[in-house]
Amino acid sequence: MATSSSTQETFDNSDTRHDEMHRTIEAWIQDLVDEVDNAVSSEQFTEWLDVQSRFHDYSHRNTLLIKLQCPEATRVAGYRTWQNEFDRHVKEGETAIWIWAPIIAKQCPDCGNSPSYHERSDCEYDETPPGSWEKGLVGFRPAPVFDISQTDGEPLPDLETEARGQTDELIPALLEAADALEVDVAVVPPQDWSHGDASGVCQYRPAQQPRVAVRDRENDADLAVTLVHEYTHALLHSVDDEAERSKRELEAEAVGYIVGRYFELDTSGSAFYLAAWEDDEPESILDRLERISSTAHEIIDVVDGVMADE
Repeated sequence: MATSSSTQETFDNSDTRHDEMHRTIEAWIQDLVDEVDNAVSSEQFTEWLDVQSRFHDYSHRNTLLIKLQCPEATRVAGYRTWQNEFDRHVKEGETAIWIWAPIIAKQCPDCGNSPSYHERSDCEYDETPPGSWEKGLVGFRPAPVFDISQTDGEPLPDLETEARGQTDELIPALLEAADALEVDVAVVPPQDWSHGDASGVCQYRPAQQPRVAVRDRENDADLAVTLVHEYTHALLHSVDDEAERSKRELEAEAVGYIVGRYFELDTSGSAFYLAAWEDDEPESILDRLERISSTAHEIIDVVDGVMADE
């Protein structure tokens, strides 16, 4: 996969800065599109997709049950599934997470019961024998599952999406830039983080500035790009439209890629991040070039201004 250039572009001439930056950002966006295409066809991404396809998509009710019992859960599966599908084993003494598992059995076309319940019901359907009934959902039963943190064994393939590089004064400048961008910001210690495995969140509040919160981490470069990602949500995405969700992520990650690259970070991991969003083709980034470009330009100008004043 291609990697982002680590050489910082400079746009010192105020008369030509805007046009030069726009051309550079347009070229970088095309680089990102190419990197996403390369990521999708990579062996690493193929292996990751294969593993993801073996995990169940849980219902909203089961997702709530999992979070209530194990708030830090990220990947859950049954005892035998961990063994047979992923070559991992539940550690001794671990407590199961209980969910409702569907019961699939032959089903009466009229009352919907399984044959045994049908016999005990008042249903008089007898047009076809139970042996010829189609299978369907006849109920639910409690079933134990375990989070990956409760298991040992072969590691699951992962996607390297974190930014890399030296941040120097970038983090303080980004935090100070929040005032000019009209965003409230907080860097939250990991032990106080209440948003699961999210790296950052943006919350919209009536009659108040958007609030950005990011989970603190050792990788300052990734922290910087996450701040930019969430700032972009704050600047562009106050309207809550679920149909636009994937496009909002495209815009936020593209801006993070550009701003991070401008400040000499390796943001090529954004390609894997965007490849994992299945709702849009990489070319959708180009359709939103003006929004991406203007937002990246705004954040770069504010952060550059903060750094120049220090």
